[in-house]
Amino acid sequence: MNKSDYRFTMPIPTRWIDNDVYGHVNNVVYYAYFDTIINRWLIDEGGLDIAKGDVIGVCAESQCTYLHSATFPDELVGALRVAKIGNSSVTYEIAIFLGETCCAHGRFVHVFVARDTRKPTPIPPRIRAALERLK
Repeated sequence: MNKSDYRFTMPIPTRWIDNDVYGHVNNVVYYAYFDTIINRWLIDEGGLDIAKGDVIGVCAESQCTYLHSATFPDELVGALRVAKIGNSSVTYEIAIFLGETCCAHGRFVHVFVARDTRKPTPIPPRIRAALERLK
């Protein structure tokens, strides 16, 4: 698994609070990293309005495989690509790297829903175009 296998990368600095009592980034924190890189892309490239938009993405499924420990104050890199785009859903593949070492990788499925009804809705065109660039 290489960073070059992914279409988008961004730095993810660890925080003191990310460490657990065992002295490494706690497993649940990786899910926050996943959410961060996905939403950074959706906001910056897809125009997602998380505060007032009519459509929002909700997590329907997530999975993570842990390979290598990280700890504060490590500087990590999040990597993102899209595996599948449906009518109202998208499956992402994400990896977190420390240098060239993959610490964790996983999947994350977003279903786009109407904010008011929480019913699935087609992915808006600008978001779909941004997601297509990650394939």
